Formats: sequence, structure tokens, C-alpha cells
Amino acid sequence: MKRKMLIRVKVFPKSKKDEIIRKRENSFELRVKEKAEQGKASEKVLQILARYFEIEKNKFNLVKGGKSRSKVFEALK
Repeated sequence: MKRKMLIRVKVFPKSKKDEIIRKRENSFELRVKEKAEQGKASEKVLQILARYFEIEKNKFNLVKGGKSRSKVFEALK
């Protein structure tokens, strides 16, 4: 049986390094080196989340915040 998990993320593009900071149980700040253009920062966010949760990138869906720094992802675990 697959479980769904909602993950709230605040993204800080153009940071000095890639970093994930846990704020609450399912709430994170992600700092990424990439600029917020042409989906580069969002792609890096997916890579970092996939590595952190040990879930494949294609198991994440963007629920809210496509063009915003505040995003909500759904992960199938």
C-alpha cells in the first residue's frame, strides 16, 4: 500500500550552497545554488528531496507553488 506525504518547502535560490534545513515534521527550507529561471531551482529541489527521503524523483508531485518560493509537494512512499 502506497502512503502519501505532503512536504512544505520554502526555496531560496542563488544560495552559496545546496542545503536542506528541517523546520518541522514535514516543513523544510531548501537553499539551492541554481537561479529561479527555466525550472532550474525546482529541478534541484526535487533532487535534494529525493536524496533526503530516499525516494525516486518521479514519486514527487508539485501540488502548489509552481512559480513561488513556497511550494507543496506530495510524495508517494
